[in-house]
Amino acid sequence: MPRFFFCYLGAAVKNLQEATERICELKGSLIALDALLPSVIDALPESALANLVTSFDAHAEIARTAMLHSEMSDVVLMTFEQEVARNRALLQRSQKSASHVMWTGAADALLLTTTQITTFLGGQALSCASGFFFRRDGNLFLVSNRHVFADAGNGHFPDRVEIGLHTDAQNLTSHTVVSLPLYKDGLCLWREAVDTGGVVDVAVLLMPASLLPIEAIFLAFDETHLEPTGSDVVIGDALTIAGFPLGFHDTIHHLPVARSASLASAYGVRFQQQGYFLTDARTHRGSSGSPVVRRRQLNSPICWQLLGVHSTRMDMKDRDVVRDESLGLNCAWYADVLLTLTANA
Repeated sequence: MPRFFFCYLGAAVKNLQEATERICELKGSLIALDALLPSVIDALPESALANLVTSFDAHAEIARTAMLHSEMSDVVLMTFEQEVARNRALLQRSQKSASHVMWTGAADALLLTTTQITTFLGGQALSCASGFFFRRDGNLFLVSNRHVFADAGNGHFPDRVEIGLHTDAQNLTSHTVVSLPLYKDGLCLWREAVDTGGVVDVAVLLMPASLLPIEAIFLAFDETHLEPTGSDVVIGDALTIAGFPLGFHDTIHHLPVARSASLASAYGVRFQQQGYFLTDARTHRGSSGSPVVRRRQLNSPICWQLLGVHSTRMDMKDRDVVRDESLGLNCAWYADVLLTLTANA
């Protein structure tokens, strides 16, 4: 056998050995990265994690476009798509986990879901109301009444709102204010709904992660808090309405107050064919947009079932204001409207 063949064979074996070693080195590096990536993600605050998901999707699309316009093998393209899907799933799991971080502070978790809303037209403050946070498919929403964002009947047309957020889980006196626009290019940014009874007095405003401070501390309801938990909601059930009546709250720790309530109409039945039920509670201006909940042992740090969104007091037009007291009843719009308002954000 010619000598040059053995030289060629020896070189081929050497090249194969070097290639094998290089593949092993690359595999070791990838395993190390696989260990590093989850630890980095776990260390990120929730707002930064939301930014990471958006950034990852954008960069993956750029890389995909570049690869499709180059001479890449199908194996490389297939592996790329598999790894993108795997990393995307990792980010989604981490994001879902972050939204369910156990709250171990002194305050009840319900109070961390609720924030005071101040409406503005330019630099002029118009009104105060309440709102709460709802998360779905990785998107965070501010929930309140539609009349908080716009109320033609009272000539109320703010162009932005300010909300309060805690910035230190161990020190609730640490607090900041975030401004959220209500319009862009002349179009409203909130979502509202209409049903067979007319306009639903619930609206949601998408809260982009870029507008939230990285150190923001809050908790959000999600779809699990709308689900039945094994016991029917019945007349007389004890409910809670957390909010800022007349703007009143713990001004040191920036926490809302909770009013006791009870269910005053048949739950699941649209009162007078409107999309709300009635509660029996003492409420005031400023409570508009408060979550209406009942305590349940849910598999979540927020151990409350979200039943409705408090809207306004119910009264009779022909009530004798001298002889008759107010009914003390309130309208709470069914919370399942949030599934419609937050779909396909």
